[in-house]
Amino acid sequence: MRVIAGEFRSRRLKTLPGLSLRPTPDRLREALFNVLAPRIEGCLFLDAYAGCGAAGIEALSRGARQAIFIEKHQAAVAVIHENLRSLGLESRATVVWGKAAAFLARFRPDIVFLDPPYNAEGEYEEALNTLGRTPPRLVIAQHASRFELKESYGC
Repeated sequence: MRVIAGEFRSRRLKTLPGLSLRPTPDRLREALFNVLAPRIEGCLFLDAYAGCGAAGIEALSRGARQAIFIEKHQAAVAVIHENLRSLGLESRATVVWGKAAAFLARFRPDIVFLDPPYNAEGEYEEALNTLGRTPPRLVIAQHASRFELKESYGC
């Protein structure tokens, strides 16, 4: 796992071994951030279900003002802190340990990246309903191709 582009291009990120967390692959992150490029500079980026923090760190590397990482697995939170520390990004990051849906309403991000475990379909409903009440400018939800999201949430 590495940072794709920007200030920290090619820097390696630590991840947790095993399959309990599913990091967003480098190619998918590269495609996503190439599309997001005009919106990243100076934004507040929220990485929900952050895993090792790769998406939020990519946003910071490409010019996001601040990133918020929400993760409920304590070992993953420790990895996020370690990755941020290794890049000197602690001052531009907030790391929250807990269930994403419980914390989403506490922040007013410009962009939210949701990537819950694919087998936790209820997490999408809960998180998107929370975000739908006070929508950010953009929400990106990565999900299994067999899972269909509703047309709208939180209405």
